Formats: sequence, C-alpha cells, structure tokens
Amino acid sequence: MNVVETILVYAVIPLAIYLVVGAATLRKKFSGTPRYRPGQPWEYPAMWWTANPEGVGAGRHAVDPDSVVPSGTVTAAGGARGKW
Repeated sequence: MNVVETILVYAVIPLAIYLVVGAATLRKKFSGTPRYRPGQPWEYPAMWWTANPEGVGAGRHAVDPDSVVPSGTVTAAGGARGKW
C-alpha cells in the first residue's frame, strides 16, 4: 500500500464519514419546527396527561383503620434485584 492509499483509507474516508454524520445531525436543527424557549409565551391549549385514563375522576378509597401497619414494621423486601 503506498502513501496515497494510506492517507485515503486512514484520513479521508473517516473524515467523510464524520462530515456526513455531522451534517445529518445539524440538518434537523435548521429545518425543524421552532422550539419553546423559557420566557416565551405559551400559545397552545393545556394538555393534561395521565398514565391511567380510566382512573381519572375516580374517588379515593377509604382506609380501614384495622389494616394500618404499625410504624417500624417492614412491609416489603426490595433492593437492586427488584424482588418486592
């Protein structure tokens, strides 16, 4: 392999790959929709999200005083393994 092939393989091709990836990441910043920045007025209607849409508006359940666990009692086992 001569010097020109070495420079082509180890310098020009990686540089071209970096330029293509860089151009692909910068393209979205200039052609995308404008983003909200702090201090700008919010011009959109409020949108509320919940993980349980069926539970929205459901009343809270009353707690049975006899089922309350005394303080200091361990009620769950957990940890890094996720065994609860």
